[in-house]
Amino acid sequence: MADQDYYKLLGVSKTASEDEIQKAYRKAARKYHPDLHVDQPEREKEKTKQQFQKIQQAYDVLSDPQKRQMYDQLGPGFENMSGAGGGNPFGAGSPFGNAGGFDFSQIFGGGGGGGAGGFEELFRQMGGGPGGGNQRRARPTKGQDLEQEITVPFNVSVLGGSHHLSFQRRNGKVENIDLKIPAGIESGKKIRLRGQGGKGGQGGPDGDLLVIVKVAPHPSFTRKGLNLHVNVPVTLLEAIEGAKIDVPTPYGTVSLTVPPGSSSGKSLRLKGMGIKEKNRSGDLFAILQIVIPNQANPEDIELLKRLGEEWNMEEPRGELIW
Repeated sequence: MADQDYYKLLGVSKTASEDEIQKAYRKAARKYHPDLHVDQPEREKEKTKQQFQKIQQAYDVLSDPQKRQMYDQLGPGFENMSGAGGGNPFGAGSPFGNAGGFDFSQIFGGGGGGGAGGFEELFRQMGGGPGGGNQRRARPTKGQDLEQEITVPFNVSVLGGSHHLSFQRRNGKVENIDLKIPAGIESGKKIRLRGQGGKGGQGGPDGDLLVIVKVAPHPSFTRKGLNLHVNVPVTLLEAIEGAKIDVPTPYGTVSLTVPPGSSSGKSLRLKGMGIKEKNRSGDLFAILQIVIPNQANPEDIELLKRLGEEWNMEEPRGELIW
């Protein structure tokens, strides 16, 4: 990591605020978190894992004011300068100590033990040096938010219901959750499960689990906003003389009146039979589709021709233009 620029790793400037650093870290962590790349080849998974570790280390330094100050002054190598005991690497016993009577206070100012702004003060900020000690306590950090994607049936997205979610955490543990699907949810919406994400650090709160919902298509119904649309087949006779037909809806079967002389494509509105929300409801639009027999004998065709002449029908494509 010594050759890495922590600011570039997180994609922020050197003057970035703590809030900007935290937002950049969350964005990068979501991109490279190993739990989100379980389907990658092993080589790619390892690369992703290494990148995530670099991002984590960069955040650990830049989110800590003291570490960030030392990093800005000394670069990534500052973490290796305090030694195993946390003492002054330029003190007694080091190759840069006071051998030959050299006094570092001549460079950094101050007398004796080093005054304000002196070399000893510099190492007090690092957690070492006389009277220094590690006075910084690790701050609680919120756990990583995780994301999972599910696909629910169309009727569940309209009426609501439950969905069984099973996923594997980073530590290999398999979680099983019975998820409540709210009525009227659309594809792309997220359900937040608080505290179901990654573990928090130093007593911090656990992260959240964000469930991205996708809705499976329906063989007959489609959705447009809060409205539902369904194609309803009718016979030629039902379209010509009118009829009462049964139409399924999310809330049960209803009787629909087909007006006499209806053509294919005519839309009949069933008010309030669409998506229902707390303060409003959509409608269901039944689109009539006239069904023609696959085979017709010559007598039937001749009869239709005579009927067309008697009805004196207008050219059906007269208004069809480009």
